[in-house]
Amino acid sequence: MPALPLRPLRAVRPASVLVVAASLAAVGLGPAAAPAAAATVPVGAGSYSDTRPSGTSGPTTNTGTPVKPKVTAAAQGKPVPTNDWWSSLAFQRYGDNPYSTPMYGHPLTYQAVSGGLEVGYPTTPAIVGEGRQYEFAHKRDLTVGLTGLNSPDAKADAWSDWTVTPYWSDGTRTLRTTIGHGMPFVYAQGSGGSARISTAGTPSVFSDQGNVLGITVGGHHYALFAPTGADWNVSGTEITAGLGGKDYFSLAVLPSTDALATYRKYAFSFVTGSKVDWSYSSGTVKATYSLTTEAKEGTERGALQALYRHQWLHTTDTLTSHTYVSPRGQMKVREGASFSTSMKAAPALPQLPRSSALDTARLRGYVNEVANSADPFSGATDTYWTGKALGKLAQLVTISDQIGETGTRDKLLGLIKGKLQDWFTAGGANEFSYDKDWKTLTGYPASYGSDTELNDHHFHYGYYVHAAAIVAQYDAQWAADSAWGGMVKTLVRDTANPSRTDGSFPFLRGFDVYAGHGWASGHQGFAAGNNQESSSESTNLSAALVLYGSATGDNSLRDLGVYLLTTESEAIAQYWFDKDQQVFPGSFTHDTLGMVWGSGGAYSTWWTANPEEIHGINTLPVTAANALHLGAHKEAIRRNLAEMERENGGPAVEWRDILWEFQSLADPAAAKAKWDAQNGSYTPEDGESKAHTYHWLTGLDTTGAPDTSVTGDIPTSAVFAKNGTRTYVAHNHGSSARTVTFSDGRTLGVPARSTATATGPGGTDPGTPPASGNTFRLRTGGVLTTATDGSAGSDTIASAGGTNRDGTPYQPLVYEVKGVNGTLTPGGSTSFRLAVDAGTAVGLGQQARISYDLTGDGTFDRTETYHYFATDPVTGWERYDQTRGLKSATGTLGNLRGGTVRLEVWSAIGNASSRVQTNSDSSVVVIPFG
Repeated sequence: MPALPLRPLRAVRPASVLVVAASLAAVGLGPAAAPAAAATVPVGAGSYSDTRPSGTSGPTTNTGTPVKPKVTAAAQGKPVPTNDWWSSLAFQRYGDNPYSTPMYGHPLTYQAVSGGLEVGYPTTPAIVGEGRQYEFAHKRDLTVGLTGLNSPDAKADAWSDWTVTPYWSDGTRTLRTTIGHGMPFVYAQGSGGSARISTAGTPSVFSDQGNVLGITVGGHHYALFAPTGADWNVSGTEITAGLGGKDYFSLAVLPSTDALATYRKYAFSFVTGSKVDWSYSSGTVKATYSLTTEAKEGTERGALQALYRHQWLHTTDTLTSHTYVSPRGQMKVREGASFSTSMKAAPALPQLPRSSALDTARLRGYVNEVANSADPFSGATDTYWTGKALGKLAQLVTISDQIGETGTRDKLLGLIKGKLQDWFTAGGANEFSYDKDWKTLTGYPASYGSDTELNDHHFHYGYYVHAAAIVAQYDAQWAADSAWGGMVKTLVRDTANPSRTDGSFPFLRGFDVYAGHGWASGHQGFAAGNNQESSSESTNLSAALVLYGSATGDNSLRDLGVYLLTTESEAIAQYWFDKDQQVFPGSFTHDTLGMVWGSGGAYSTWWTANPEEIHGINTLPVTAANALHLGAHKEAIRRNLAEMERENGGPAVEWRDILWEFQSLADPAAAKAKWDAQNGSYTPEDGESKAHTYHWLTGLDTTGAPDTSVTGDIPTSAVFAKNGTRTYVAHNHGSSARTVTFSDGRTLGVPARSTATATGPGGTDPGTPPASGNTFRLRTGGVLTTATDGSAGSDTIASAGGTNRDGTPYQPLVYEVKGVNGTLTPGGSTSFRLAVDAGTAVGLGQQARISYDLTGDGTFDRTETYHYFATDPVTGWERYDQTRGLKSATGTLGNLRGGTVRLEVWSAIGNASSRVQTNSDSSVVVIPFG
């Protein structure tokens, strides 16, 4: 949703956004309901109001009519998860739609209607909005209901971490269905009528086993399961089954017709709930995603779950060969009621370390421009713009401290405290007000629908929490719960509440644990589902939790922030930046998204089509807490910025500082050169300052870009690399000195309440590099390894889509090993052998490219592309190796010092997928190094 003003730049609302919002009427707030007498709720030294300020509004329909949560009696009084993938079920945004807008569960899509639940499985993307948007829009294959059901509305009856149970009743018939992310099943319970499946077209039956029916409709395969003893009857587009005194039946979308036997096992293991558990330890974030089930028949209590790409890349749990299409790329199926992921924690620091190359006098001048301005808050009055100003000042606090300007530091801290305390005290021009119906805390003056639509709370409040974290770093008493910390934590409870039993706020309002990222719209009332534009403002909140939890000694809050930041970091890399080029459809010509939607994604923003903002909105605010993780994907950053300049017709002008800072995460020297060329003669972005940009660009030019292959054993640590030398940084918020240990074995002593740095040659990360040797096996999950553990498997190579991709990787499989050290063998050359198989497909050819980043700085110094291998149409493995010959080569080989070796495999020609064998000596890369 909008996170910035509707200001004229180059264009207003782009066509791509008009497409998804075409069904929306103009928004009019109408007269606000007269508030009751307000009461003040004290929280420590602060307070909030239990009633909105006079003349303001809470949640409404699009025409301004106040609305309350649309839930059943069983759910009355429970905090409703707004800002979720299914929120339109409970938040009626349109007066003429008491059911829902399309809900994107993936792989299935849903929409509640009077007769039950529409179900679809979109598998073919459409490119709309003048090529700016791709969407797998909801299209009904069938409707799950009961005979005669004609409900006046649909309500939310129950929910858990990523599932929901819609409810229908017309007085005679009652239907409940349980649906969720990654669930190929719809579990239904009904009374008052027979089970009824109404199909969008005449189905074809591929299996009829009485109570189990396999049908194909719209090109998709479904299995219908009625209680044992029942029988499905097919009459045109109507399929019914008497329930024989039972009240349950289910439906599943099948990846293929031969999967029916597997799916039948779980037809009566009904999902009753979902839960994620997370933990952080020594630089690693682990999470377990579990379903609870009830056996309606038999004893089976297991389940099938489809994992998103950001999940299956980071699990070692066994996956089946079954896959689904989704707007987030391929989903892979897990047979089991739970699975776990493990990721390296995203780095987070209060500030970059001071560079010896900084001109202190120049930096002091830039800081004073802001600190001594007539209005450091630039006239901000609402929650969003006040937050932006707080964020800008918070960055200058730590910079002032680094250069010994303690007077300026304390002045800035005073400004931040004063503004926060103003907002944290009810009854003034600014306040937070609690809505008891929606269980939410809204800041007034509100902006961008944060009141009427419950949009963007995580965007707005993240700035407040981040600013409070910087205050807490210097003044622990101010942040005590009995002082102002209580209000900080109340904002956290509204946006990222870790409790499922808190009766005042929902669990993790702004974050979808299964999708791996936040959602911005409170009501989700769009044909394209929910959306999130500024993923970086979402991580700004998560990073703020890391800092605030660290500063106040609240490790539980800190670890929540680490989990959210790390998880969303991977989701952003995959779904906004398509870092592996495996997610966006081949027909979509853009390299990045401004907005992710339930149905797909758009190269756009809510307020402009200017490429600078489209690319920059998922970067700002640039801080050492929420931005360093982006440095893990340097090639994606380069592609991103190259596209920006192509679309922009040249370098950035309006948001040049944001985009320089973004570039510095991959190419610090190039970004610093752009700053030097401007010599400070530009206008900063509204949440930025020349002081912070100069400090940032000079700092990374000195240390090099982030090296995320190495992690410290506390969250507030990071590593940077330049020319084979690493800089290790850690901040210790604690009251006693400690030693931080990094994953490459380096240790760093850090005094109490201080930042420490050290440099040294690039070490070896024990989590990823070779134990020894120069022969690397391909391992599923994108790894090259010398390990020989595990049985042989295979990865699917995407189809070339009927287009010639010779020489240009298209949706490649990518395998990497980092932290490699080795001396180049004189006269040596790369060799490889890959076991590939195209099955019975005709006219396919697989191609390989091997690249070397000699120092691990993110720049590949040598790239070798080999001629493709034409596979035969006979099932069985064939050998593709370097004897096919080089098609092209760039750069020169040299010694590896903490380097990276990458293999990419893709389809150069053909119109079908193929396979490459993994965990096998038949698929290896041999590098010419001792």
